Amino acid sequence: QLQLVESGGGLVQAGGSLRLSCAASGSIFGFHVMGWYRRAPGKQRELVAAIFSGGSTNYADSVKGRFTISRDNAKNTVSLQMNSLKPEDTAVYYCNAGGTYRGYWGQGTQVTVSS
Repeated sequence: QLQLVESGGGLVQAGGSLRLSCAASGSIFGFHVMGWYRRAPGKQRELVAAIFSGGSTNYADSVKGRFTISRDNAKNTVSLQMNSLKPEDTAVYYCNAGGTYRGYWGQGTQVTVSS
């Protein structure tokens, strides 16, 4: 059972930056996809960014050009660099390993962006 622990969330002013980290209890090398999702109050969970084993990435349109996802298979970590944050980025951010169908999830970290 893989455990994922997110860190790095917090309160930031609009235009600021945060870096989220996700530490896995075991190897992430075998997971084709690692991702970050978020759930804002009153909204459904949505994909923020995904990174595949070959290094390719996918981003939600709303974060393209502002967020960058990376993975370090040697350290079993996945990170999300978030720049130019907006109030609408406020949400609980979740790390995912292996996709939404049978993947693993972290407990989430709160990101709050004040205007």
